[in-house]
Amino acid sequence: MIILAKLAQSTIKYLIEAEFTTDGVVEKPDVIGAIFGQTEGLLGQDLDLRELQRTGRVGRIDVDIVSEEGKTNGKISVPSSLDSSETSLIAASFETIERIGPCDAKVRVSDVKDVRTIKRELVVERAKDILQKLVSEELPTTDSITSVIKENVRGSQIEEFEGLPAGPGIENSDEIIVVEGRADVLNLLKNGITNAIAIEGTMIPQTIINLSKEKLVTMFVDGDRGGDLIIKEALQLVDVDYIAKAPEGKEVEELTKKEIYKALRDKTVSEEFKLVPKTKELKEFIEKN
Repeated sequence: MIILAKLAQSTIKYLIEAEFTTDGVVEKPDVIGAIFGQTEGLLGQDLDLRELQRTGRVGRIDVDIVSEEGKTNGKISVPSSLDSSETSLIAASFETIERIGPCDAKVRVSDVKDVRTIKRELVVERAKDILQKLVSEELPTTDSITSVIKENVRGSQIEEFEGLPAGPGIENSDEIIVVEGRADVLNLLKNGITNAIAIEGTMIPQTIINLSKEKLVTMFVDGDRGGDLIIKEALQLVDVDYIAKAPEGKEVEELTKKEIYKALRDKTVSEEFKLVPKTKELKEFIEKN
């Protein structure tokens, strides 16, 4: 990636890489001057470096240099859009350089890289990353697709029973689940429960009262004070068989499938629920006396 960043031209095919050492301290202008000066006329006018740069067939000469203990070494990089044989000639000409600045020098070509191969490797590696992301993060599994379809189908099955939101199983089921609102019915439908019906308000409708005379009734309410008030009213008006509550502070419409089925499994017989206030009153009476 670093190599490609140095190439200014989209037509670059090769990158010449050479290493050099000198027996004294030199700077970048000395190196570039030596390249132009000592290769001038060596390969004829057609392969003169100045002319090739002017016409854009050779890119900018890049030099990395390090000087220590009175000596200098470094690397030379030259991008080329010439063909492979011409690029090889240019590369070989660098090894004829014997002096850089005032110092004796030695230049050796370490590599001539095919930039198109480097690009292909980068493309392949990037393609692998993209494919991995598609497979692991973005492509849904068959199970998840099936689940979404089932939820949408179940959600579209919501009906009305005598004006109240209900699942399609209300009329034919021997047991019904009475919830507070339409969103509760919809959530139960999405999770495979089709025999729910909603009160849709704070007052128990006559429809619920009538159904309770024919079917087993489970009141399934939110885990808040509103749910407690609905239970209290329902126990006075409806023939309730079981009471189920959402976890404290949660509403039926936001429960997960696991939470829904756990709440229904843990439902309480209504007669036991009716005893709770009396037990509480008895406990308070004993504590006071």
